[in-house]
Amino acid sequence: MTQDELKAAVADKAISEIQSWLERDTVLGIGTGSTADLFIDRLGPLRDQFKGAVASSEASTQRLKSLGIEVFELNSVGTVPFYIDGADEVNANLQMIKGGGAALTREKIVAACAERFICIADHSKYVAQLGHFPLPVEVIPMARSYVARELVALGAEPVYRQGVVTDNGNQIIDCFNFMIDDPVAMEAKINAIVGVVTNGLFAARGADILLLGKADGVERIAL
Repeated sequence: MTQDELKAAVADKAISEIQSWLERDTVLGIGTGSTADLFIDRLGPLRDQFKGAVASSEASTQRLKSLGIEVFELNSVGTVPFYIDGADEVNANLQMIKGGGAALTREKIVAACAERFICIADHSKYVAQLGHFPLPVEVIPMARSYVARELVALGAEPVYRQGVVTDNGNQIIDCFNFMIDDPVAMEAKINAIVGVVTNGLFAARGADILLLGKADGVERIAL
């Protein structure tokens, strides 16, 4: 199976995972990225079975609306029963690196408000240790150079993602050559740097369920 076929398979499996739970007042949390887009496309035909969604990016908001799915502000919803999103990397503890699409802050906020986080990914994203994928850090623009120096002190090779402005009006620093031994501790350490909005480690609140697309089918991994 191609990578696109694997992504489609996990999107289909995610629909199967949640469909029996959908009710007229259900508001889903929806992520951002190519795999999340495939999931959104499959939600379109089900739009009359649930109330709507909270989206983690402007791009996902527009895609949901184009399919006739109402999009709500998280402040008006409070919690969501499911948050469905992809990952740039995920390990056996269902801790992740996310933020390749620069939506990490809103993704982390929606994930924090979700009762269950379903990660949908193809097998290329499954790793023994996080850090092969550059770790994104969202920063307040005036703090970018300071934060970069602090990241160097932590052992990273920070690179400013030029030309990218997040939905929150901030900037992204990507940390290269930065293998992570303790994701929970490193997530907290980076978030404590003044000027950091958040970083792409989803470790303190990882996924509850991983739907992993493999050549022989979709494996469901739950903690």
